Amino acid sequence: MKSKDTTMAWPILDFGEIQDTLETLHQWIQIVGKIRLQTMPWQNHSWHTTLYLSPHGYTTQAIPYQDRIFQIDFDFEHHKLFIDCMHEETHSMDLRPMTVADFYGELFEALSSLGINVNIHGSPNELEPAIPFQENTLNKSYDPKAANNLWQAMVKVHAVFSKFRGEFIGKCSPVHLFWGAFDLAVTRFSGKPAPQHPGGVPNMSLDVMQEAYSKELSSAGFWPGSKDFPSPAFYSYAYPADPLFGEQEVLPSEAFYSADMGEFFLKYEDVQQSEDPEGMLLDFLQSTYRAAAITSKWDRGALEKNAG
Repeated sequence: MKSKDTTMAWPILDFGEIQDTLETLHQWIQIVGKIRLQTMPWQNHSWHTTLYLSPHGYTTQAIPYQDRIFQIDFDFEHHKLFIDCMHEETHSMDLRPMTVADFYGELFEALSSLGINVNIHGSPNELEPAIPFQENTLNKSYDPKAANNLWQAMVKVHAVFSKFRGEFIGKCSPVHLFWGAFDLAVTRFSGKPAPQHPGGVPNMSLDVMQEAYSKELSSAGFWPGSKDFPSPAFYSYAYPADPLFGEQEVLPSEAFYSADMGEFFLKYEDVQQSEDPEGMLLDFLQSTYRAAAITSKWDRGALEKNAG
């Protein structure tokens, strides 16, 4: 008997169609991410705060709590939020159109029923305006198709990012989902210290920013867009960036450098419509990393698996 064909095409992401769901989901994952932040031991560069891709959506992975562990999972196939806790039955919530305030209340009531009592900072980070979660009745959209397409796009991206990560033997982050800006990211480090970061991110502690950027790095990610940049896109930047970084030739030809942002960009649409999406994205990741490594004079022989 032939096995089932599970090949999945890169989904179309139309920002106009996913925007309302994206903005609501962004608030929801911030709430869940802050629960992980509050309960996990601190890790360098805030890696303890991130979410991860799972076979069904996004996950906190296992979180230690007192003498137990628990985990929170978004499932965008069955459109549920699951809370698994040691020695307890799994609790589920329906993912449906509801306000951020209602999501917040229902989630913390469920956690309390499982004996998990966590206090979080009750307003979003990296967003303006930062409406407190318990007061946010503005964001209340949930389109199952939009949520599923966004997750499936990230599944595709995750595979390419993981391959890219595997070619680097220096210090490198996991492929993880930062809930502040809602971006799936992977970051390589040269091993050298970096100058103190000036900060400037809305509703983000300067101390947190300076610790996150305390080492020289090259970071790439996927970002589903915002009102100010209404196009899902891939990005790549260096910190600190050499003045010649943005002048380097990178691949593919559709990629471009934004002097205002100090980053290279490649629109998701260009990748999705390519005959070889994985190859195009890998070219972007590798060439923009090389631009950072060459201009900042990284010791590539010591950091790259196939150097030379």
